[in-house]
Amino acid sequence: MQIVCLDLEGVLVPEIWIEFANKTGIDELRRTTRDEPDYDRLMRYRLDILAKHRHGLADIQQVIGSLSPMPGARDFLDGLREHYQVVILSDTFYEFAKPLMRQLGWPTLFCHSLEADAEGVVVDYHLRMPDQKREAVRRFKELNFQVVAAGDSYNDTAMLGEAHGGILFRPPENVVREFPQYPVTRDYDALRVEIDRAFAAIGG
Repeated sequence: MQIVCLDLEGVLVPEIWIEFANKTGIDELRRTTRDEPDYDRLMRYRLDILAKHRHGLADIQQVIGSLSPMPGARDFLDGLREHYQVVILSDTFYEFAKPLMRQLGWPTLFCHSLEADAEGVVVDYHLRMPDQKREAVRRFKELNFQVVAAGDSYNDTAMLGEAHGGILFRPPENVVREFPQYPVTRDYDALRVEIDRAFAAIGG
């Protein structure tokens, strides 16, 4: 009874907001959870920038439709699912994720939702629940699952701490410095080794 919980952006797919910033030339949108620990502050900032530049949901979805998972991500995920159940816990939005989930073989995804007005302008966002990554891991544990989690950013660290084993994958140096208790991996082979090692350490 083992579950691997993975972050999405930066672990399996590119950072959507960075790709949108690259496409539009709006450098302010390059700020992500790798830089800002306060998710609400980050999202309010993003919504203000979108409104300022008059970009709507359709503009972001068009960029997402051109993206692909990171090289090797699909093979890594498929191999992982042969041995463990896998749930993706992400602070992205269902309105963003569908094209990428299709390319990853429709893994289970828990994330949030966006609210757009009649003109397609994103006016708000709605959390599935507060602190959803940590809470999901906590509930899996209550259901008697062993849980190993992997992510890359500040918003993943609560999930890593709640899991029986936590692993950083390609994190920025500021996250590595602030959370030295987690092993750091830089490629999918190393991540798989650490996942297997973590389960072995908890009697899996």
